[in-house]
Amino acid sequence: MSLNGMMRTGVSGMNAQANRLSTVAENIANADTAGYKRASTEFSSLVLPTSQSSYNSGAVTTDVRYNVNKQGELEFTSSPTDLAIEGNGFMIVRDRNGDPFLTRAGSFVANGQGELVNAAGFTLLGYPYDGGDPATVVNGFNGLVPINVGQGNLAASPSTIGNFAGNLPSGAAVGDVEKSSLVVYDNVGNSVIVDLVFTKTVAADPTGGGNEEWELEVRRQGDDVLLNSDGDADTLTFDYTSGKIVGGLNMNFTVEPNDDNAIEIEMDLSRMTALGYDFDVSDAGVDGAAPSKLEEVEIDSAGIVYGKYENGDLEPLYRIAMANVQSPDKLQPLPGNVYTQGVDSGVIVTGFAETGNFGQIISGALEGSNVDIAEELTSMIESQRSYTANSKVFQTGSDLMEILVNLKR
Repeated sequence: MSLNGMMRTGVSGMNAQANRLSTVAENIANADTAGYKRASTEFSSLVLPTSQSSYNSGAVTTDVRYNVNKQGELEFTSSPTDLAIEGNGFMIVRDRNGDPFLTRAGSFVANGQGELVNAAGFTLLGYPYDGGDPATVVNGFNGLVPINVGQGNLAASPSTIGNFAGNLPSGAAVGDVEKSSLVVYDNVGNSVIVDLVFTKTVAADPTGGGNEEWELEVRRQGDDVLLNSDGDADTLTFDYTSGKIVGGLNMNFTVEPNDDNAIEIEMDLSRMTALGYDFDVSDAGVDGAAPSKLEEVEIDSAGIVYGKYENGDLEPLYRIAMANVQSPDKLQPLPGNVYTQGVDSGVIVTGFAETGNFGQIISGALEGSNVDIAEELTSMIESQRSYTANSKVFQTGSDLMEILVNLKR
């Protein structure tokens, strides 16, 4: 047996236990860090070549692993922008240089520009709602933008669709007029009152099989400008046997017919009837809203970020993007509780919460660390004992070396 080898083995044992104590110290220090994943030290033996007459003691090597796949306890807060993931997946964030990373640390607050930034300074990313439900790029981060919830900005929503349901009196004489009004909104949120003028043009003829017809004109209240998109009144045809509308189920009109940027509003008239009853409106409305300030945000379990405005409207603004890999424990950890793709982690796949193998997003909650203090203290005592034992091995080898040196005297 080589005394030098014996001492080196003792040193490797002390180094290994020092590494274990370092991970224990890191875990205890981050026991209250949101989204932190416990680090552990794994030991493996290092065997050296030996002969029949002489044994060379080996050593021990260590590998630090992070238990990324184990979820921490949820801790609920009063902030709607604090986000936790229940289940699989990571939120996608970027640093100040624009580089993307993965994280489960969701302590986000709005910065001076209105972007959601967590305690480590990483900005939350998602897909904007631009007239429809966004689609994700499953194999990359293209299309992701910072989620901005800047409050105080005015927003207006023009009217684009509407509906009008009611009854026109079948017993009315040809030439009789019925009128109703609607409030619609132009491109900049100005409210415009329009009149819907129904004029009976053809009476039903049950004996001859003739249907009843009414003309519909849409005019801005207070002037005679016709707003119908085709420039003429729309004809509504009602079946003479049932009184249900069979022609003119939809009609379009513009708020500003002489404006190149005028918006067109499509009205659904499919629930209109012409029965032997008085003129009656059962349901009517249009979308759109006057300018209103964003007061607060709400985030649902699917990761959709809604803006709540002063007028009570709730409008989807963004959808939070999520990502995952085949082996989360093999991700490369970086400062700030973020991860990047590792050699053995697998390919990053992106998606949305509550789809595929992605978990759900919990608003008003944070994921605590998955550190067990009692377990860490136990590991600390074990490492201390093992470190002491390895130091005794080194000390014994040193004493034997001294005896060997003294043989010359």
